[in-house]
Amino acid sequence: MTEKLYYTAPKRFEWKTAVTEKVERDGKKLVKLKETAFYPEGGGQPSDEGTINDLEIRGLLEENEDVYHIVSVFPTTNEVTCKLNSSRRIDHMQHHSGQHLLSAVCMELFDFHTESFHLGSDTVTIDLSTTQISAEQMKQIEEKANQYIFENRNIHTFFAEQHELADLPLRKLPDVTENIRIVQIAGIDTSACCGTHVERTGEIGILKLMKTEKQKGRIRLHFKCGFRALADYQTSQDTVQITSQFFQTSKTDIPSRLQALDQETKLLQKENEQLKAENAAFIAEKIGNEQQAQFVHNLFEKKSLKELQMIAARLLESGKSYVLLASLDERCVFLSQKGTLHCGTLFKEYLSFFKGKGGGNEKQAQAKFDDSAETERFFLHMIEKIDQLL
Repeated sequence: MTEKLYYTAPKRFEWKTAVTEKVERDGKKLVKLKETAFYPEGGGQPSDEGTINDLEIRGLLEENEDVYHIVSVFPTTNEVTCKLNSSRRIDHMQHHSGQHLLSAVCMELFDFHTESFHLGSDTVTIDLSTTQISAEQMKQIEEKANQYIFENRNIHTFFAEQHELADLPLRKLPDVTENIRIVQIAGIDTSACCGTHVERTGEIGILKLMKTEKQKGRIRLHFKCGFRALADYQTSQDTVQITSQFFQTSKTDIPSRLQALDQETKLLQKENEQLKAENAAFIAEKIGNEQQAQFVHNLFEKKSLKELQMIAARLLESGKSYVLLASLDERCVFLSQKGTLHCGTLFKEYLSFFKGKGGGNEKQAQAKFDDSAETERFFLHMIEKIDQLL
């Protein structure tokens, strides 16, 4: 049986021990140690990372009471030095203890039960048994959790027999019946858990709620703790400082400056759309005067699809029956009509011969191409085919 230092000494990041077994199974080299602090994945917590004699661990397997370490090559000595990725372990401990604390507070304040837990690389999440949670409730939960962190309450871990569970105020009954490990935050929470934890709530550092999202009829709550929360705050502070310098204002005035900028942008967008409409009318009149036939066409260097649609609409309003337009910059071709041809069917018939995708209905069709050369080829091909059909 492997002695599990991640339970008895969770802050042991370097140690010497003996190799008790080397075995190759399913193409993997497995090493068993007399003592290990490397935590295998479980209970929503990812596995630890580190080295054995400077050999990187590729993964961990737990079988019964033994822990196997997956390596690329076996260590050459039976006495080995192990080093654990300490920052990763501390992050996991802070967040797993933080999750227990957060889940307990959600129950204490609003009777929201935690249905699941996931320790991700960015945020950590719990799924709560509620369909909604207000901003005020979020604030109360966050303040209460951080109050308990400030109180620096003891976190006690121990193993219990199944018959002892009835005497424990468990938040949730465990699924296992043997080797039941209990994590108890003094006066706050008692839960069965196989993960790694800090020794006092103060070591969680800080707990910051990030956001919520709806997930299968529940609320998924994202949060960060400890050093990860600090790093997030530092990033946010840098962003605020850069934004403040950009606007040449204090950070408290940034929201009002953004609102003013948003209003100005919307006004400019409205003016721009009006100018584009006027320009489309001018271009349509010019094309109509130059091309007296019912079928008109034009190839533009730079026009958006929306502009092509506006020009085509103007041309049809002026009495034209068929309008074919293309933009080399946007690599698109647009056809619109008020005659008898079916635009979508026409495009679909010939698009397969070109490197393009598109489609449409009876009145209009559009296509997009990989490059401007294919755009022009398809445009010229469609002029020829439409001329033949008319």
